Amino acid sequence: MAQEKIILGIDPGTNFMGYGLILVKGNQLSPIQYGVLHLNKYSTHALKLQKIFQRVQGIIEEFGPDEVALEAPFFGKNVQSMLKLGRAQGVAMASALALGIPIAEYAPLKVKQAVTGSGKASKEQVAGMVMNLLKIKDLPDKLDATDALAVAICHHFQGGIQVKQSKSWSHFVKENPERLK
Repeated sequence: MAQEKIILGIDPGTNFMGYGLILVKGNQLSPIQYGVLHLNKYSTHALKLQKIFQRVQGIIEEFGPDEVALEAPFFGKNVQSMLKLGRAQGVAMASALALGIPIAEYAPLKVKQAVTGSGKASKEQVAGMVMNLLKIKDLPDKLDATDALAVAICHHFQGGIQVKQSKSWSHFVKENPERLK
């Protein structure tokens, strides 16, 4: 019997945040839900971050993904934009971690390469390959959604998260008595 898991992919942003959930059953991939959170309508950065946190938690509570994969911010010339994007990614990560969902992040080049075979693929090329892999008929209005699905697909292709068996709390205390002082 093929093992099933749900992966939530997130393309963080401060104006638009793409999200996409895929079901992995053996080697079969199928889309569950995807879309874009429109953040440009909120007046402050703090409010945008609050909406990201709430929406990611809502998605996790509704669909119960086993793992979350995020696209890492790329290095740009505008430091303020990088800081804001990093905060958006951090809030999305914290939202998943607060609910006990393991996370992974991938550089944009890695995502493009995993999905299209080329790290220099355009957003349109990524969208085309995502639509082909997931058998999606209609192109979403915003490509942030297909970017998020690409992150989830990349995560699957990379083998997902290998969760280590954690030791018990009592074992940790025995091995680290100095931390209890």
